[in-house]
Amino acid sequence: MTDKADSSLARMLSVLDLFSDQRLHWSAEDISEALGVSLPTSYRYVKTLGDAGLLRRGPDAQFTLGPRIVVLDHYIRQADPVLQRGIPFMRELVKQTGFDCVVSSLYGDQLLDTHREYGSMPADLSYGRGRPRPLFLGGAAKVILAGLPTPQLHRLLDSHRDEVAAAGLPTDWPTFRRYYSQIRKDGRYFSNGELEPQLAALAVPLHDADGSVIGALSLVTTVQRMAVIDLDKLTPLIQRAAQEIAARLR
Repeated sequence: MTDKADSSLARMLSVLDLFSDQRLHWSAEDISEALGVSLPTSYRYVKTLGDAGLLRRGPDAQFTLGPRIVVLDHYIRQADPVLQRGIPFMRELVKQTGFDCVVSSLYGDQLLDTHREYGSMPADLSYGRGRPRPLFLGGAAKVILAGLPTPQLHRLLDSHRDEVAAAGLPTDWPTFRRYYSQIRKDGRYFSNGELEPQLAALAVPLHDADGSVIGALSLVTTVQRMAVIDLDKLTPLIQRAAQEIAARLR
C-alpha cells in the first residue's frame, strides 16, 4: 500500500475519533469541515464506513456509530487475557468485601474501565466500559501512571499539562515524577472522593509477565462505607488478587 493510500485510510478512520460524549451525531458536511477534506471525500468516507457497519445513517442525514462496534466489543471481551483470567478473582474480591471491583487499562492516552463486578450495594459510577476516564484523577489512573516508563510519563505531562494542573498535581517534571514514584513505591493508591465526590476506591497495579504495568484493579464503594474499613487489612486482599491474575498471565 502506498503512503498516499495509507494517509487516506488513516484520515477515513479518523472519522470514528470525532464521536464523543459531547457529540454523538455528525453530518457529512460537518465531517468534511472537521477533517479538512472535500465534501465528496467526506461522503465517500461515510459510505465506506457505513458499508462496513462502523457508521449508521439516521433519517435526518446524521451519522452515528454503527452496530459493528458492538460486535467488535464482544470479540474484545472474549479475547482480553486479563478478563479471561481475572474475572474469577474479581468475583472473589466482591464476595469478600461486598464492594464493586473494577479493572482498568491505559490505551494510548485514554484510560478505560474494561470490566466491573458489582457488589452488594453497587456504586453509582459515572464511568463504565468504553467511556474514557480522566488521566490524572482516581486510584486506577494513579497506579497505572506510576508504573509507566519515565519517558512515557514525561510525555503525558508535556501533552496534558492543563489537565495535570486542573487535577491539582505539580506541573514541573521533577516534582511530578517524585509524586508518582511515591505511589509506585507504596504499591497502592487510596482515592477518597477524588474522581467522584461520593465514591472512594482502593487501587493496585496489574502487572504483565515481564513486570510492566498493564492496568489497575480497584475496589469501589461509597465514601461512607469505606470510612469504616481498615485499609491495611483491605490492601492485602486486593494485592493478592492482582498477583494471582498476573501469575496466570504468565
